[in-house]
Amino acid sequence: MSTLQYPDDLRYTTDHEWVRDMGEGVVRIGITAYAQDALGDVVYVSLPTVGDTVAVGDAVGEVESTKSVSDIYAPVAGEVTGVNDGLDGTPELLNTDTYGDGWMYEVRVDDPAVLESLLDASAYQATLD
Repeated sequence: MSTLQYPDDLRYTTDHEWVRDMGEGVVRIGITAYAQDALGDVVYVSLPTVGDTVAVGDAVGEVESTKSVSDIYAPVAGEVTGVNDGLDGTPELLNTDTYGDGWMYEVRVDDPAVLESLLDASAYQATLD
């Protein structure tokens, strides 16, 4: 587990997703290094649509790998403001650049204070032991 990275500037969920505060009430969401490692080679990603309204815990898409298909869950409530179209042609970005070009979608959150309820890097890593 020690070779996987969990940046301190992100918040995390027990569903193995990360959340980056982009400012002005918008967050960017992706899957963690643990999730992409467990999935194996990602071959397809289904994302929500810009304009969709999501609630915490909603299934908003799927990640398909050579091993399995896993749901993507909304860690925050709000409106989807952007999706990573780059994943259409290059879904393996989830494996090769998990915290960078492998981001999945962005949400304008209904309540920015909810970010404080998400796990920090050390709390997330403690869930993996």
